[in-house]
Amino acid sequence: MDLADAALVRVAERDSLTRIFTLDRRHFSVYRPGRRRRFAVLPA
Repeated sequence: MDLADAALVRVAERDSLTRIFTLDRRHFSVYRPGRRRRFAVLPA
């Protein structure tokens, strides 16, 4: 996890977001915000 990924995951946890806009699908398919389900990565 790099700094940009960590920042997005932290903001998503803080604001209870489940959708992330990123082109980095490989990493964000693994991350789980607050031990919940995976992120819905946009664009699909």
